[in-house]
Amino acid sequence: MRSKLLILNFAIVVIIFSVFSCKKKETPSEDHSQHDPAPFVPLNINYPAAYVVNGNSNNISVIKLSDNTISETISLNGSTFPHHIYLNPAKTKLAVAITSKDLSGGHSGHGGSLPGQKIQIIDAVTGNIDKEIGVGKLPHNATYSQAGDELWIPQGDSVQGTVLVYKTSDWTLLNTINVGKLPSEVTFSNDGSKVYVANTKDGSVSIINPSTKAVIQTVTVGAMPVGAWPASNGKMYADNEGSQTVSEIDVITNSVTATINLGFKPGYVAYNSSNSELWVSDATNGKVVYYTLVATVWTNQGNIITGADAHAITFSSDGSKAYVTNQGANNVSVINVSNHTVTATVNVGTKPNGIILK
Repeated sequence: MRSKLLILNFAIVVIIFSVFSCKKKETPSEDHSQHDPAPFVPLNINYPAAYVVNGNSNNISVIKLSDNTISETISLNGSTFPHHIYLNPAKTKLAVAITSKDLSGGHSGHGGSLPGQKIQIIDAVTGNIDKEIGVGKLPHNATYSQAGDELWIPQGDSVQGTVLVYKTSDWTLLNTINVGKLPSEVTFSNDGSKVYVANTKDGSVSIINPSTKAVIQTVTVGAMPVGAWPASNGKMYADNEGSQTVSEIDVITNSVTATINLGFKPGYVAYNSSNSELWVSDATNGKVVYYTLVATVWTNQGNIITGADAHAITFSSDGSKAYVTNQGANNVSVINVSNHTVTATVNVGTKPNGIILK
C-alpha cells in the first residue's frame, strides 16, 4: 500500500511539474517578441518638406513647410553621427552620410576609418532605407550627379584622399578618383558641368570633369576648406575654416576671383539669387552674415541672429525663405529673405547639421 502511495504521489508531482514547465516555455517566447524591432511602417511625405539631419539624435526630422511643424521622424537604423544630406534630381531618394564621428566642433583631422561609416539611401516619401553603402573612410557627404545616375562620395584620408563614384541603377562602383588630403564635401557646379572637392588638409579644391572623371585642376584656396558651394552666378564659394575666409572660384576659368575676409569661422556658404546676396553662417556667434557686391567687392551688409553654432543654409525654390540649422540650439531658423528677419524657430533633434528641401 505504501509503495502504491509513493508511486501515486510521484505521478502527481510529474504532472504538476509538466504543467508548470509548459507554462514557463511560453514566457520566453512572449518576452522575446516584446524585444523584436517594430515592423517598418511606411510614411507618406507627399508634401513640401525640409529634411533635417540630427547629428547627435541619429535621425532625421521632417518639417512640413506649409506650417513649419515636425510631421515625421525618420530612423537611421542605429547609425551614429549622420552628417549632410542630398536629394536626387527626381526628388525621390535621399543620400545621407554616416560619419560615426561628431564634426560639429570643426573638421581638423576628421578623416580615417571608423566602424559604421556608410551612406544610406532613403526613400523620400516612405522614409524606408533602400540601400546602405559601406565605405572605408569618413564620408563627409554623398551627392547625386545632375542626371541622378551617379552618386559621388568623398573619402577622408590624410595621405591620399579619394572620391568614389557609384552607378545608382545597380550600385556598382564605377570610379575611384584621387584628390587631395582629407577631402570633405564633394559638390557639383550649379550647371552640373564640374565637380568640386574641398581638400581640407591641403587648403585646395580639386576640380573634376564629371564625364571623364579626370581632375582638371587643383586650385589653392584658404586654410582648411570644408566645401565649395554652388551658386547661380557661375561661381563656387569655398568656406575656409582655418583662415576664416571665403574663396570665390569661377566655374569657367577655374581661378579664384575673390577672397572674402570674414573675421569668423564659416560654417556654410549659400547664394541667394533673388537678392544677389551671399550668406555665410557664423558658427561661433550664432548668426548668418550676408554680403552683396559693391563696386565688385563683396561687402558685409548685416547679420541675422539665428542660434548657437549656426551651420547649414538652404533657400526655398523661389528664394523668399531661408532655413538655417543651429547645431548648438537644436533648432532650425526660418528667415524672411526680403527683410532678413526670423519668422519661425522649429525645434528638432540634437546637433542638427545637414538640411535639404523637397
